Amino acid sequence: MAYYAATVSKLIEEFQKMPGIGNKTAQRLAFYVLGLSKENADNLVSAISEAKEKVGYCKECCNLTDSEVCDVCSDLHRDKSVICVTESPADVVAFERTKEFKGVYHVLHGAISPMDGIKPEDLKIKELISRVAKGDVKEVILATDTDVEGEATGMYIGRLLEPFGVKITRLAKGIPIGGDIEYADEITLTKALENRVDLF
Repeated sequence: MAYYAATVSKLIEEFQKMPGIGNKTAQRLAFYVLGLSKENADNLVSAISEAKEKVGYCKECCNLTDSEVCDVCSDLHRDKSVICVTESPADVVAFERTKEFKGVYHVLHGAISPMDGIKPEDLKIKELISRVAKGDVKEVILATDTDVEGEATGMYIGRLLEPFGVKITRLAKGIPIGGDIEYADEITLTKALENRVDLF
């Protein structure tokens, strides 16, 4: 017996295809959309269509933008000799919120993951190599995630960049600010010890 009309089931199925969205959340999203006024539903559809039509990759850093070059790359005050490599546009947003990083970015749009069928050529790695090959880059910060895929991707890119003679760095790892040592796992504690700094 079907619990929903076929069109509702289809809507739920489409929401379930999104990352991190399970069946319950997909149902809630579907019911939310169905509860919208026609005007608000049309606005949602229009926003999705417009974003799909107008948003593409920045020709320099591959971040998402609705212009040829993103705001960061077109900012004359940014240090283009330092590139921070991230897995996703969301990572760029996280860094920008700190207001500390003054360089530019390169977005890979994923991480190498043989289990998921994601190969190096599926990422924006060759575009990064092209940027570094121009000779204006002094440092590349590998800011990929600290999971297995992120670490493997960082190592892979590091090896590719080594012949160019640029400084290659990795984000420090360890105890987060406000974190309790007793709740930290062994890997985090090990990295915290390895990345310790001089106090005086």
